[in-house]
Amino acid sequence: MPGLKLNSSNLSQISAAGEHQVKVPTYQRNAAVKEGIVHVGVGGFHRAHLAVYIDQLMQKHGVTDYAICGVGLQPFDVTMRDALRGQDHLYTVIERSAKGSFAHVVGSINSYLFAPDDREAVIAKMAHPDTHIVSLTITESGYYYNENTHELTSEHPDIKFDLDPANEKNPKTTFGFLYAALARRYRQGLKPFTVMSCDNMQKNGSITRHMLESFARLRNNTEIAQWIAEKGAFPNAMVDRITPQTSAGDRTTLADDFGIQDAWPVVTEPFMQWVLEDQFSDGRPPFDKVGVQVVNNVHDVEQFEKHKLRLLNGGHSALGYAGQLAGFQYVHQVMENPMFRQFVWQMMQDVKPLLPEIPGVDIDAYCQTLIERFSNPTIMDQLPRVCLNASGKIPQFIMPSIVEAIWASGQFRRLCFVAAAWFRYINGIDDSGKPFEVNDPMRDELQGKARAGGTNPAELLSIKTLFGDDLRTDKVFLNEMTTAMEDIARDGIMKTFPKYID
Repeated sequence: MPGLKLNSSNLSQISAAGEHQVKVPTYQRNAAVKEGIVHVGVGGFHRAHLAVYIDQLMQKHGVTDYAICGVGLQPFDVTMRDALRGQDHLYTVIERSAKGSFAHVVGSINSYLFAPDDREAVIAKMAHPDTHIVSLTITESGYYYNENTHELTSEHPDIKFDLDPANEKNPKTTFGFLYAALARRYRQGLKPFTVMSCDNMQKNGSITRHMLESFARLRNNTEIAQWIAEKGAFPNAMVDRITPQTSAGDRTTLADDFGIQDAWPVVTEPFMQWVLEDQFSDGRPPFDKVGVQVVNNVHDVEQFEKHKLRLLNGGHSALGYAGQLAGFQYVHQVMENPMFRQFVWQMMQDVKPLLPEIPGVDIDAYCQTLIERFSNPTIMDQLPRVCLNASGKIPQFIMPSIVEAIWASGQFRRLCFVAAAWFRYINGIDDSGKPFEVNDPMRDELQGKARAGGTNPAELLSIKTLFGDDLRTDKVFLNEMTTAMEDIARDGIMKTFPKYID
């Protein structure tokens, strides 16, 4: 069936149509609410995460002053603008698991601004007194953060453009817009809005603060830079929800099963987590009422974050690179293999003693939840997505656990196997000889080192931006890595696996 077009006038019919009941927003929208949040970067994750939490606050708790105004800064955001505009800024979230699929319409995005059409409108919206929070999902590249120097990439052409005072009303970057809006609020005697990063980065709030303060100083406006430093708020956060890219088949299934014609639905899993530092400069929604874990400081966020990075992200690394080499296509297919499933669980148990204890958190229960999430056959999470940009992942998710396990005389053979699988993966050829694309910003350098080193890890370990001296000189670690790399090169992943499973 074609389904009912998603828009405000069809909501009552949509809630009663299709084979399954669909939850729809019954709260007031548009002029009846205030847009207290301006969100930059309206993609799948934002619409499955922050926007869902706000939708729950509006639906269940009558919150009316924190609706969302979405913002697109890039030319490609025109597609999202048109999709949302054509259906009154409503969209559908489809939650999929082995237990079945559920759909609900989200209405927390109240409007959308496309910056290339009107940059001044975006600045004015951020500067408006009703705006209390400007939130971000702009990916790592949007922060212009130099991983080596930990400073703003001030030489980037777009940053240089925005640093020119003549371009303050016509910025290109997120920081250009944030600065222009905050400068306007400063001149109007308003409080600074909170800048809330929802990107999956360690210390996302601290990085955002440092980049924006650096930008303000480079603008040579010490008053505003000092005001941002003293009065601004940049909460750190840990975010988590698997959100694959929406496909044409997802739109068809939504119409067939739920009777909804949606230009751009979101597909996700039932699980959702957000650990958020309670640091806000101009008020915040009662996030804790809808399951957000609001904590006191960045240290508390980091405790949860360490669990996630070492177990969820580390688990993805464990199944991703070896799974790609073994010829699998999807995450759930990897987890259907008993050896992979057992290996991932045992690797998590190796990591467990290295993690901080958090009151009320059962690490084994968390690990079991991760196994179930990885095994979800309905998400169709592709391995290439999990394997993206490994040079920014393995040094964060796997290598620190190896170092700490060595210090603590713990188990690290399985962790070495994961690193060795990535070293093999870098070559871009699976165990059957089939080539695949390695999508990594350091690909050329990595592949050059991998091919020069062969089964000797020394070449890749010589990249000082990725690996520390403590590992390069540790003989036990080097022996473990060399053995794993030789076995994988000679026998392949599946034949090597039994050596790493107890």
